[in-house]
Amino acid sequence: MGDATAFSSMDEFCGSTFWDANETWWTTDPDFTPCFEQTVLVWAPCAFFWLFMLFDFWYLKASLDKNIPWNRLNISKLLINVGLLVVTALDLIMSFVKKGGDSELPLYGVDIWTPIIKLLTFLMVLMFIPLNRKYGVQTSGCQFMFWFLLTIFSIPRCRTEARLHQERGQIIGSQQAEPHDFTWETYQFASFFIFFAFTCLMLILNCFADQLPRQTKYYRGPKEIPELSASFLSRITYSWFDRMALKGYRNPLEEKDLWDLRPQDSCKEVMPTFAHYWNKNVRKNYKRASGGQEPKAQFSNGKVSFENPQSNGRKKGMASIMPPIYRSFGGIFLFGSFFKLITDILTFAQPQVLSLIIGYVEDFAKVPQPEWKGIMYSILLFVLASAQTFILAQYFHRMFIVGLRIRTALINCIYRKALRISNAARKASTVGEIVNLMAVDAQRFMDLTTYLNMLWSAPLQIALALYFLWQQLGPSVLAGLAVMIIMIPLNGFIASRIKTYQIRQMKYKDERVKLMNEVLSGIKVLKLYAWEPSFEKQVLDIRDKEIATLRATAYLNASTSFLWSCAPFLVSLVTFATYLLSNEANQLSVEKVFVSLALFDIMKLPLTIIPMLTVDIAETQVSVQRINKFLNSEELDPNNVQHDASKPHPMSIENGHFSWGDEDEMTLKNINMQVPKNNLVAIVGTVGSGKSSVIQALLGEMEKISGTVNTVGKMAYVPQQAWIQNATVRDNILFGKPYDRKRYNKVIDACALRTDIEILSAGDLTEVGEKGINLSGGQKQRISLARAVYHNADLYLLDDPLSAVDSHVGKHIFEEVIGPKGMLAKKTRVLVTHGITFLPQTDKIYVMKMGEISENGTYAELLKNRGAFADFLMQHLQEGEEEEEELNQIKRQLSQTDPALVAPFEKAILLARTESLSDSISVTSADSLMGGSLRRRGKRQDSYDSNASAASLKKKQEVEGKLIETEKSQTGGVDFAVYKHYIKSVGIFLSVATLVLNFVFQAFQIGSNLWLTQWSNDKAVEHDTGLRNMYLGVYGAFGFGQVISNIAAVLIVYIGGLIGAQKLFCLLFRRILGAPQSFFDIQPRARILDRLANDVYKLDMVLPELLRVFNSQAFRVLATIVVISISTPIFLAVIVPIGFIYYFAQRFYVATSRQLMRLESVSRSPIYSHFGETVTGVSTIRAYTVQDRFIEESDNKVDKNQVCKYPSLIANRWLAVRLEMVGNLIILFASLFAVLGGQTNPGLVGLSVSYALQVTQTLNWLVRMSSDIETNIVSVERIKEYGETKQEAAWELEEDKKKPKNWPEDGRVEFKDFQVRYREGLELVLRGVSFNISGGQKVGIVGRTGAGKSSLTLALFRIIESAGGKILIDGIDIATMGLHMLRSRLTIIPQDPVLFSGSLRSNLDPFEVKTDDEIWKALELSHLKAFAKSLTAGLNHEISEGGENLSVGQRQLVCLARALLRKTKVLVLDEATAAVDLETDDLIQKTIRSEFRECTVLTIAHRLNTILDSDKVIVLDKGQITEFDAPSALLADPKSAFFSMAKDANLV
Repeated sequence: MGDATAFSSMDEFCGSTFWDANETWWTTDPDFTPCFEQTVLVWAPCAFFWLFMLFDFWYLKASLDKNIPWNRLNISKLLINVGLLVVTALDLIMSFVKKGGDSELPLYGVDIWTPIIKLLTFLMVLMFIPLNRKYGVQTSGCQFMFWFLLTIFSIPRCRTEARLHQERGQIIGSQQAEPHDFTWETYQFASFFIFFAFTCLMLILNCFADQLPRQTKYYRGPKEIPELSASFLSRITYSWFDRMALKGYRNPLEEKDLWDLRPQDSCKEVMPTFAHYWNKNVRKNYKRASGGQEPKAQFSNGKVSFENPQSNGRKKGMASIMPPIYRSFGGIFLFGSFFKLITDILTFAQPQVLSLIIGYVEDFAKVPQPEWKGIMYSILLFVLASAQTFILAQYFHRMFIVGLRIRTALINCIYRKALRISNAARKASTVGEIVNLMAVDAQRFMDLTTYLNMLWSAPLQIALALYFLWQQLGPSVLAGLAVMIIMIPLNGFIASRIKTYQIRQMKYKDERVKLMNEVLSGIKVLKLYAWEPSFEKQVLDIRDKEIATLRATAYLNASTSFLWSCAPFLVSLVTFATYLLSNEANQLSVEKVFVSLALFDIMKLPLTIIPMLTVDIAETQVSVQRINKFLNSEELDPNNVQHDASKPHPMSIENGHFSWGDEDEMTLKNINMQVPKNNLVAIVGTVGSGKSSVIQALLGEMEKISGTVNTVGKMAYVPQQAWIQNATVRDNILFGKPYDRKRYNKVIDACALRTDIEILSAGDLTEVGEKGINLSGGQKQRISLARAVYHNADLYLLDDPLSAVDSHVGKHIFEEVIGPKGMLAKKTRVLVTHGITFLPQTDKIYVMKMGEISENGTYAELLKNRGAFADFLMQHLQEGEEEEEELNQIKRQLSQTDPALVAPFEKAILLARTESLSDSISVTSADSLMGGSLRRRGKRQDSYDSNASAASLKKKQEVEGKLIETEKSQTGGVDFAVYKHYIKSVGIFLSVATLVLNFVFQAFQIGSNLWLTQWSNDKAVEHDTGLRNMYLGVYGAFGFGQVISNIAAVLIVYIGGLIGAQKLFCLLFRRILGAPQSFFDIQPRARILDRLANDVYKLDMVLPELLRVFNSQAFRVLATIVVISISTPIFLAVIVPIGFIYYFAQRFYVATSRQLMRLESVSRSPIYSHFGETVTGVSTIRAYTVQDRFIEESDNKVDKNQVCKYPSLIANRWLAVRLEMVGNLIILFASLFAVLGGQTNPGLVGLSVSYALQVTQTLNWLVRMSSDIETNIVSVERIKEYGETKQEAAWELEEDKKKPKNWPEDGRVEFKDFQVRYREGLELVLRGVSFNISGGQKVGIVGRTGAGKSSLTLALFRIIESAGGKILIDGIDIATMGLHMLRSRLTIIPQDPVLFSGSLRSNLDPFEVKTDDEIWKALELSHLKAFAKSLTAGLNHEISEGGENLSVGQRQLVCLARALLRKTKVLVLDEATAAVDLETDDLIQKTIRSEFRECTVLTIAHRLNTILDSDKVIVLDKGQITEFDAPSALLADPKSAFFSMAKDANLV
C-alpha cells in the first residue's frame, strides 16, 4: 500500500506513470517509463556526487602541490561543462516557455526540478575545475564515477527517445489529417542527445589525469612514481604499474629502474605527525613531579623531536605507541575500513543472485522464461564481482600504506631512542635484541594491519550469513551455528597453545642466533683453538630444542587446519540433518542447498580468521610491549654534564660519585678534577682502577649520583676500543665534516697513517669491513684518533690512544698530535695512558686507585711525594724495557726534581738488566704484548687481520677498495635444481604422499557436492524417509573421508618441511664452520647470520605453510574446472583463452615481484646493520654530537627500503585486479552458459556457479602462493649456495689415530722450503722458507712490515694452506693430519682477546675436560685468581657477549689462562695487544718464562729488546729468511740486518 501511494505521488509529479511492472519486468522487451528515466535515473548520479563530494574537498586539503597550468584537458572540461550548464538552463527556460500557462501542455514538477538539480550539480562540478587546478589535484574519483553513472543511466532514455522519434516520424509520415505540434518533443529529443554527447565526452576526459602542478612541496623528478599523476581509472585498475611489470618481465629489475618514493610515505612526512602524537601521549603519561613544566625533548631533528619519558616524573603508566599510531594513521585506516564494509555487503549479494539463477533454471524447465532475465542475472553477478574486485584492491592498498607508515614511524622512533638510551638500559638487552625490535616487531605491525579490520568485519559477515541462512532453513541454522561456536574456543585453545610454543621457539631462536653471532665474530679464535666442535654441539643442542617445539606446533597447526577444512562441512551436515529431521514436511530443494552452501562458504573465512587473528593480535601485543619497554627505558640524563661557561676551567668534576646505572655499585668516588684551558692532563693507574670511567663521566655516559661535571666547548673522543664504521677510510676520518685536503693530509701524517693508506688497495677510499675487520688494531686506533684530530674540537678525551701502537709510532704520535708541540697543543686534553715516557711532558697527572684519585700533581710533585706514583714508576723501570735514551731522559728528569731518587733508580735498572741476562727466556715487553704490531702496523696493514689486505698489497687485483663482496641478489627464475634439492631434503616419499592425499581430499569434496545435487534433484525422497536417511548417511561418509585425508595431507607437509629444514640447517652450519678463514674475511657477518637466522626461519615456518596452501589451492582450481565442465561442457572452450590470460598475468607478476622482493630484502639489511653499528658506537656518536646526521642516514636507508617495498605491494594489487577479473570472467561464462545452454538440471547449475564464485579467491591465492614459494625458495637457494662453499681440510683423519698420543713431545719445528699464499691467484707471501728449531728453544721472529711474520704463524696452524714445501713438527708433516689434531696440540696467545658469552669456565675449557683444581691453578698463574674469587659465582661467573663485562686487560689474562690450561709443547706468542698495564704485563712475562720453560716458544716481536735474550732470531724480509742465528752472533756482525734494526732502536 505504501508503495502505491509513493508511486501515485510520483505519477502526479511527472504527469505520467512512474512504474509499470508489465512494461519493465513481465515482458520479453523490457523498458522503463519516461517518468522513471527522467527522475530516478538522473537524480541517482547527482545524489552520488553530492554525497561523495566531501572526499574531493578532503583531497584538496591534503594535497601537497599547487597550481596546475591551464592546458587542453582542463580547458576542454571547462568548456563542455559550461555547454552542459547552457543546455540544462535552456531546458528549464524552455519548459517555462513551452509548458504551463497558456500552452496546452501542463507544467509538471519534473520539468522544473530535474533541470534545477542538474544545474546545481554541474555548477558544483564546474567549481571543482579551477579548485583542483589551484590545489594541484590531478584527478578526481568522485567526478569520474559521477560522469560514468550519468552516462550509463542515460542509456535507457537514449533508447526511449530514439523510439519516440521513430514513432513521430511515422506519425508525420502517415498522411493523417490532424497536424501535430511536436516542437516540445523534438526540442527534448535534440537537447537530450546534445546533453548525452557532452556527458560521454566528459566521461572520456575524466579518464585522463591533468598535468603536473607547477609548485610542489617535494621535488617531482623524471623518476617520480606514475601513481601521483595517474588518472582515477588508471589508479583503480593499477594500469600505471604496467610499465614496471613489462620492464620486469623483459629483464630483471634493478635499483635504478625503481621510482622515487611517494612523498607522503617518506620519513619526512610520516615522522612529524607521529612525533606530535607521541609527545602528547608522553605528556599525558608522565606528569612532572614538580607539577609545573613539561618535559622537553632532548634534541630536535628538523622538525622531529621525541619527548623523553624521563623517570623524573611520576609514572602514570608506560607511554604506549598505540594511541599515537591510531591518531597518526587512523584516518586512512578508517577510509579503508569503509571500503571493506562495501565489499562485505557485496559478498552477500552474490548468493542472492545465485538463488535467482537457480530459480530461473528451475522455472525454465517448466515454463520457458524470457532469455534477457537469465543474461541479466549473469551480468549482474559479473558486475557485483567486479565491483568487489576494484574496491577490495583499494582496501588492501590503503592497509598496506598504513602498515608501511607504521613501520617507518616505529623504526625511526626506535632509532632515535637508541641514541639516547642510558648505558644501564642498554646493557639490559644485547645489540641483537635491540635490532630485533626493529627487524621483527616493527615488521609484525605491518603484517597485521591488513587483517585488523577483520575484527569487526568477521562478526558482521557471520551475522549477515546467519540472517540469510535463517531465511533459507529457519531455526535449524542454530544447530550449525552451535557447531561453529564450539569450534571457536577449540580453535582459541589451540591458538593459545601455538602461541606458547612460538614464544618458546622464538626464545630458542634468539639464543641460537646470539650464539652463532658470537661464533662468527670469534671464528678465527675458534679455528686457532680447534674449538669448533664444542660450539657446534651447543648450537645444535639449541636447534634440537627448537625443532622439538616446531614439531609440536606442526601437530597443532594440523589440528587447526583440520577444524578449518571440516568446519564448513560439519556445519552443513548438522544443519541439513537438523532441518530434515526436525520436521517431516521439510525438504531440501536445489535452491536451498546451494544458496546455503554458498553462505556457509562465506562464513568459512571469517570463522577461521578470528582465531588466527586473535593469535596475531596477541603476538603483536607482545611486540607492542617490547617496543614500549624500550621506548620507555631510561635515557641518559642530559643534566649529567653541565655546560656552564662561567666556570674557570673548560673541564671539571667536583665531588663526583658515579655508577654504571646500578645504584648500589659505585664505580667512582670523590672525584675532583680540574683541566685548565689548553692543558694536557694525564690519568694513570693499574687495570680496572677506573681510568676509562673518568672519561665516560666527563662525556656524561655514567650515571651521576652526586657532584657536578662541567664541560665547555666541542668534544672529541677517542675510545679505548676504536669504533670504525663500515665506510671508506676517508669517511671514517671525516666523520661527516667537509673534506679539506690540506688539513686532511696534515692529520694523516701526524697520525702516522700515510704508509697504511698507501698500502690499501684503493688508498683512503678503501672500504672498511664491519667493525673494521680488515684493519689491524693499531690502524683502527689511529683512524679513530685521526677522526678526533680532524674534527677540530675544543676538548679532547683520549682513552689510551697509544695502547695499540708500539713505542716508535707512539712517540711520533705524541710529538705530532698530543704533546706540547703537536697539532692539539692549543686544545684542552685529557689522556689516559700506560706509557710513562710521556708523563714528564704533561701539565698534571692524576693517579687512579680503586675508583678514587689517590694523588695528583705535576710529574715532579708526584715523584717528591714518593707515594703510589713513585712505586708505579719504579716497578715500571724494573721491566728493563725502556730504551737506553729514554732511561737517560728519565734519569735526567729525576736528578733535576729529586736527586735522592737517582740511586734507587739506578739500582732498579741494574737489577732489571742482570735479570734479563740471567734469565734465558725473553721478557716480551708490555709493548710487544700490547701491540708491538703497532710499529709494524705503522708501515702496513697487518696481513694477519685479513687476507683482503694481503691481497690488496698485491697489484690491486680486487676491485679497488671493495672488501666486502656485494651480496648477489639472484636474478631470473629459481633453478629447478633448487626445488629438487629441497624435495630431496624433505624426502621423495613424503613429497608424493602430500600430492596424493590432496587429490583424495578434493575427490571426496566433489563427491559430496555431486551427491547433494543428486539428492536435491531426487523427488522420490519426499515420501521415503529410508531413502532420505540413506542420502544423509552417504553424505556424512563423504565428509569423514575429507576429514581423514585432510589431516594426513597437512601433517605430512609440516613434518616433511621440518625434516628438510633440519637437514639443510645442519649442513649449512657445518659448512660454515668448516669454511676457511678467507671466507669470513669477504663475507660480512650480518650476511652469514642472515642465512643462519632468516633463511632458516623461512624453511622452518614459512615454506611448509606456503606449500600446504599451494597444494590445496591448486587441486581446488582443478576441481572447479572439472565441476563446471561436468555441468556445462562448452565451458572448456573458454577455459583455454582464460588460461592464457591467467598464465601471462602470472608470469609478468612473478618475474617483477620476485625481483622487487629481492631488491627489498637487499635494501632492508642496511637499515639493521646501520642500526647495529649505531648501537655499538653510540657513546662516540653522542660525544661528537652527530646524532642528527645519523638519524638522517637511518631515515634515508628506511626510505630507500620503502622505494623497493612499495612497488612490490602494488605488484600484488596489480595482479589481484587482473586475476580477479579473470575469475570474474569465469563466473560470467559459467553462469551465462548455464542460463543460455538450456541446462535443465538446476542442481548442476547451482553447483557449477557456486564453484565459480569461489574461483576468484582461489586463483588469487594460487598465484600469490606460487610467487611466494618462488620468493621463499630463494632461501633454499641461498642456503644451498653457502652449503657449497669451499671447505678447509678435514678436521679429523683416520691416520690421526696412528700418530703418537702425546705428539708433539719435543716441540721440534722444521720448515722445509715452505711457500704460502693467501688466496688463489695472489702472490706468494712466504717464498721458500727453511729453518729448524729444536725442542724447547725460544725463537724471536722479526722483520719489517709485510715480511710475512704473521703468515708464518697462520701457516703453522694451517689457517692458510701451503703452496709448496712443508712444515714438520717432531718430524711429522702437519699437512698429513686432521686440522683439529694439529690445532689442539699447539697453543697460541692471539692478538685480540676474544671471549664468548657463557661462564668463565666454559671460556677456559669449552670441552669440560679439566678439573676445577687445574682451572684454579691456571687462573692463579695468570693472576686472575683474586678476581675470580671475588665473583659471587666464581667459575660460573657469566661473561657477557664479547666479554664486555671484563676489562680489556682481564680478557688478555683469560687468554693467557687458556694457554696455560692447554700447556702444549709449542707456544706461539703473537704480539699480544695493548691494554695491559705494566704490572700485569710484567706478571704475564714472568708466567710465560717460568711455566713454558720446557716449551718451544715462537714470539713475533717488534721490540728488539724483548727478544735479545732468546736462543735464536729469525729475520724475515719479503717472505724470505735473511738471517737465522743467535741474537748475540747477529749483533756482533755490523753488516747484519738485525744489527741495523738494533741500531735504529738504540740498542747498540
